[in-house]
Amino acid sequence: MARLKDQYVNEIAPALMKKFGYKNVMQIPKLDKVVINVGCGEAKENSKVVDAVITDLSAITGQKPIVCKAKKSVANFKLREGMPIGVKVTLRSDKMYEFIDRLFNVAFPRVRDFKGINPNSFDGRGNYSTGIKEQLIFPEIEFDKIDKVRGMDINFITTAKTDEEAKELLSMLGAPFAR
Repeated sequence: MARLKDQYVNEIAPALMKKFGYKNVMQIPKLDKVVINVGCGEAKENSKVVDAVITDLSAITGQKPIVCKAKKSVANFKLREGMPIGVKVTLRSDKMYEFIDRLFNVAFPRVRDFKGINPNSFDGRGNYSTGIKEQLIFPEIEFDKIDKVRGMDINFITTAKTDEEAKELLSMLGAPFAR
């Protein structure tokens, strides 16, 4: 599944270099990492929620996620410091490209009434964030085995300096941006 990585090296990087007029190959923006985050606030009442999320995220990414714990206590949320409140996975290199390929070509087309991802969700420094409302769009998740439909945030961290460069990089990698 290193197809997307080879495509980046052979086609995308030279095209970006030509389009933006870079003098050095190190200036070409590339994908640094992909971070998938699932926030599960209901984990403070039920500890099995975190285990279910870890199982789902492991199946989707092929990598063991880490549990994020609360840094501060917040009385209004009935939250104490050290309680598990989320799960995240950071993907790099081959697993990252494999995940991106499955996300853009398999998972997104399975979303009902999918018109594309928001082209305005860049942070101003060349990173892109998007959200998914349910984990069922991934073929690795079996409908009968899940206890609850959960969403997730997906962050694409690039070495691009501007949003325009990052958008061009992601669209060349196959990101289905809405018109």
